[in-house]
Amino acid sequence: MSNLRHVTLGTVGLALLVMHGPSQAAPDPLVTQGEQLYVQNCQVCHQADAIGKPGFAPSLTNQELLATASDKFLLTTIRDGRPGTGMPPFSHLGKDGIEAVVAYLRGHATRPNRSAKVDAQPPAKGDAVLGEPLFHEICYTCHGNKGDGYIDGGTGTAIGKAGFLEKASDGFIRTTIKNGRTQTRMLGFQGASGLANLDDQQIDDLIVYLRSIRH
Repeated sequence: MSNLRHVTLGTVGLALLVMHGPSQAAPDPLVTQGEQLYVQNCQVCHQADAIGKPGFAPSLTNQELLATASDKFLLTTIRDGRPGTGMPPFSHLGKDGIEAVVAYLRGHATRPNRSAKVDAQPPAKGDAVLGEPLFHEICYTCHGNKGDGYIDGGTGTAIGKAGFLEKASDGFIRTTIKNGRTQTRMLGFQGASGLANLDDQQIDDLIVYLRSIRH
């Protein structure tokens, strides 16, 4: 009788599991808060789900970005904005609010965060004189003649301004140039499938040139 009771209860439990499915995890309050703040403050430029708009605002949920950008990079960019671009500072959200927005963006990630390894790459050792013609040959059409981005009519971001260069590590810039960002207009520039098969030294020359024109 005891064994029959156990079988019956087990059958009932299995039936309930099939009917209702596995329990759903409760929403993370921080992510929920971040989504609300994103909609109120960021969506007008970066679009729904932060997919961005070419020539207007970059994607903030691009998988390469989320995998290689550190929390510090994201937090300080939101806090300080990008002077000289359409990205204003959002320091009024406060530390907790900005962290919530980053948590919301991180919630879109499907790849491991390897930003610590990317930022630990050695500083670029190159020649700005050699980097300049490379920039004008392969970068300026999207990022502008001096890396001014959208305000110079480009479809790419302002990579020549201090607001970006003071926050981005050489490893972050190097990795982005090499691999690009899928589902955006930023394609990779290394390897047979790249827009240009730049070697490591040429990429470092580009980085050093970018650092030299910071404005």
